[in-house]
Amino acid sequence: MSKQPLLTPYHKNLNLKNRVVMAPMTRSRADNEGKVPTDDLQGLYYEQRASAGLIITEGSQVSERAVGYINTPGIHTEAQVEGWKKVTKRVHDQGGTIFIQLWHVGRMSHPYFHNGELPLSASAINPNAQSYTPEGFKDTVTPKEMTLEDIKTTVNDFKQAAANAVKAGFDGVEIHSSNGYLFHQFFNGTSNKRTDEYGGSIENRARFFFEVLDAIKEVIPQEKIGARFNPSLNGVFGMTMDEDTIPTFEYIIKKLNDHNLAYVHLSEPFTDVSDIPYAVTDIAKHFRPLYKGTLMINSEFNQETGNKIIEDGLADLVSFGKPFISNPDLVERFEQNIDLADWDKDTFYTPGPKGYTDYPKATKKETV
Repeated sequence: MSKQPLLTPYHKNLNLKNRVVMAPMTRSRADNEGKVPTDDLQGLYYEQRASAGLIITEGSQVSERAVGYINTPGIHTEAQVEGWKKVTKRVHDQGGTIFIQLWHVGRMSHPYFHNGELPLSASAINPNAQSYTPEGFKDTVTPKEMTLEDIKTTVNDFKQAAANAVKAGFDGVEIHSSNGYLFHQFFNGTSNKRTDEYGGSIENRARFFFEVLDAIKEVIPQEKIGARFNPSLNGVFGMTMDEDTIPTFEYIIKKLNDHNLAYVHLSEPFTDVSDIPYAVTDIAKHFRPLYKGTLMINSEFNQETGNKIIEDGLADLVSFGKPFISNPDLVERFEQNIDLADWDKDTFYTPGPKGYTDYPKATKKETV
């Protein structure tokens, strides 16, 4: 049998032993005062999954203002950098490659996390969703529209977080510009009603993201930077598509051809968007012709569909989320064609090792 496309190496800005990527997933295990990743939890968790061609960590906030969920780690304090150093060492000792996802949730936060202050966003529009706090889920509030000074500060926060990632030993960073979080709130015309240089036209709504990208490029080579987008997100985290949504992402992704990035990471729709006239139902097929660099695709892929989308030339890399939670040896299971273990969704966001570092690896099949 010929080699599975997922299991072939990839060498274009990245040097990956295979094309199986561990997708970024919030796991809420940094349950300490400093939101610091620890050796015995995050270190072990990512080490167990180091056979992936690339690991992308859970979203890690770039500042206190970026926090929006309980027990998520950051990359903005010295203690957090020291914690992540232990994680990257364990992954590198196993021959793995690891990027950190840089995160700001914007209006998806809650005043609980900010001493009563309002979360920040493109405009003062409530997403009418919920934020996960230590006191349980709380309804979101109308955020504060970011001032020009707020935007400038946040650009610098991302730049410093990227510099911290280098100090922590990461192989690169991914800008979380997806899933209804801060950058997505600027991209979308239903959440961005600004009338200054960050609102109105498509170019203006994309400006903040590109300013952050340019700032990060000052502290880390651009070929070590990835960016994640979810073009057909609708009805999730307060995001509603309009007729400008797909043209906005087309503009952004075409413009990224001018930047020699590690990759662009796209998600297929999270919900059924087939009845929305201006939605794209097949993201990889639509955007592959627009982007000349490395394209990573995500959402509900399995071994068969992951191999096929690479074989068909619609993506270069495939990221897997929940299968990696319950199958730390996902790559080996693909190699051996071993059935996957089921995940326990009740432990996705709970503290401690249960449902985190206690999933066993499979017994290898005997060869005949």
